[in-house]
Amino acid sequence: MTTMTSQQELIRFLEDRFECAQACAEAARACALRASTVDPDGPREQELVRRKGLLCVEVCDATCRVLAEEAGRDTAGIRVQVEWCRTVCRECADVFDEHPGGQDSAKSCRECAQACTDFLATLSRG
Repeated sequence: MTTMTSQQELIRFLEDRFECAQACAEAARACALRASTVDPDGPREQELVRRKGLLCVEVCDATCRVLAEEAGRDTAGIRVQVEWCRTVCRECADVFDEHPGGQDSAKSCRECAQACTDFLATLSRG
């Protein structure tokens, strides 16, 4: 019974890790697209959308890479990276919601934040 539970936990861990990495990749793509549609010399609100979008791209991309690594990272390091990603995605989603046409990108960011939350819960059980 213990072996079956351990296998199930490992499978759940790997699935959640993969889903989080996928969500990070999707959020990075959505943020890059959103940031690219904003005029870099535009008003302050557009500058904020661009800055938050680019930060989200960098953080999501880095998180995706961390989650794809098989070795070299301890659980604490993974947790910190995923928590950072979740926070940045939530902030980015809030900024995108306020910008016309940003709702789809905001949705991708929120889905990434939720995938990060799910993975963190699985990570805490392990």
